[in-house]
Amino acid sequence: MSVLALQEYEFEKQFNEDEAIRWMQENWKKSFLFSAFYAAFILGGRRVMKRREKFELRKPLVLWSLTLAVFSIFGAVRTGSYMTYILMTKGLKQSVCDQSFYNGPVSKFWAYAFVLSKAPELGDTLFIVLRKQKLIFLHWYHHMTVLLYSWYSYKDMVAGGGWFMTMNYLVHAVMYSYYALRAVGFKVSRKFAMFITLTQITQMLVGCVVNYLVYSWMQQGQECPSHMQNIVWSSLMYLSYFVLFCQFFHEAYIDKTKEAAAAKTEATAAARKTQ
Repeated sequence: MSVLALQEYEFEKQFNEDEAIRWMQENWKKSFLFSAFYAAFILGGRRVMKRREKFELRKPLVLWSLTLAVFSIFGAVRTGSYMTYILMTKGLKQSVCDQSFYNGPVSKFWAYAFVLSKAPELGDTLFIVLRKQKLIFLHWYHHMTVLLYSWYSYKDMVAGGGWFMTMNYLVHAVMYSYYALRAVGFKVSRKFAMFITLTQITQMLVGCVVNYLVYSWMQQGQECPSHMQNIVWSSLMYLSYFVLFCQFFHEAYIDKTKEAAAAKTEATAAARKTQ
C-alpha cells in the first residue's frame, strides 16, 4: 500500500505546494503585520465598546463557528489519515521527521490551508470585543503566537509540523463544534468544556515531546530537518501554552466548583436557620 492509495480529491491533486511554499518564504513576515493590526483592534475596539451597548451577533457567531468547525473536521480527517498511514507503515521517526507532509498528495493542501487559516481565525476575538465578553490573556496570546509560529515554520518545512497541525485540527474540530452548539442555544454539559481544555493541555504536552524527539534525533546526526532556533521558539511556545491552559483549567473548573460548593453549603445553612 502506498500513500497514493489514500483517496485524493481533485482540488488536492491540483494544489501547487511549490508555489505555496515559495509565497510563504517571501511573505511570512506579513504575519507580524497581521498581529500588529490584531493588537490595535483589541485596544481600540475595547475602548470604543466601553461607550456602546454590546452587540448580540448570535447568527453571525453561529455561522462563524460552524464554518470553522466544518473546516477543522475536514482538516483533521485528511491530515489524520495521512499521519496515521505514515505512523503505521513507516514508524514514529518517519512520521515526525518526514517532510512529505508539506508536499504529500493528500496532506499538502491541508498543511497550507492550516497556516493560512490562522489569520482569519483572529476573527474569534472580534466577537468577544463586540459582544463585550471577558477577553483573557491566553486567548489573544495564543491566537497571535500560533499565527507567527505557523507562518515562520511552514516556509522551512520543519520536522514535527505534521503532528503539530494534525493535533490542532483535531482540537479545533471539537472546540468550534462546541462553540457552534453554544451559539445556537444548546445547553452543552460543563464536562464537555472541561474535556476540551484537557485535550488542549494534552496537545501542548505532545508538542513538547515532539520537539524533544526532533532535537534528540538532530543531535544524533539523523535526518530530521529543523534548526535550533525553531525548536527553541516552539518549545517556549508550547510550554507557555501548557502553563496558561493549566491555570485556566484550575480557575475555570476547580476554583469555580469549590465556590459553587461553598455557596451551596452557605445557602443550606441559611435555610436551616430560618426553619
